[in-house]
Amino acid sequence: MAHVILGLLLIAPQSFYDLIKGFEAGVALFYSASSGSIKRALDTLLARGFIEVASVEAGGRGRKVYHLTDAGREEFHAWMTGEPTGPDLETAALSRLYFLGLLEPVERVAVLRRITARIEADLAALSALDKQLDKHFDALDVPEEHRDLATHQRATLDYGIASHRFALDWFRDHIERHGPPDR
Repeated sequence: MAHVILGLLLIAPQSFYDLIKGFEAGVALFYSASSGSIKRALDTLLARGFIEVASVEAGGRGRKVYHLTDAGREEFHAWMTGEPTGPDLETAALSRLYFLGLLEPVERVAVLRRITARIEADLAALSALDKQLDKHFDALDVPEEHRDLATHQRATLDYGIASHRFALDWFRDHIERHGPPDR
């Protein structure tokens, strides 16, 4: 979440309220966050020196407007151009895609290729599990009363494989449509 906030603040300085609205208006398409989690992330980013208070509005609430520091810009750039990590591939991929336009055009394809490589690796792992289950399914000796359960659990793996295949095709197509022209 911290990197998503950095991306939003790179677009424009914003208040806590503005950030909440930014999550609701677009980021919620791929990332769900409560106001409490946004506030905790802001406090952490402030403590790490990645953001600072740009201004405090006069009045009853003293609304703070936050903006990125140079260290925050560097952290955001390192995250965007680094390997997509974490257990939730979809969030890692879509959060980078959402902010891809903030990078220089020459950097974008490399980011998309790293995402594609992660999808390929995760798909390979799921496919290997699928083959292993195919090979040993009858030997697993699933009790009759759990066969329906096992069938639907297996469907979860099938869905994961199909989802990764779709994502892989989609990102490859996106690279073709928005990558640099071949020379």
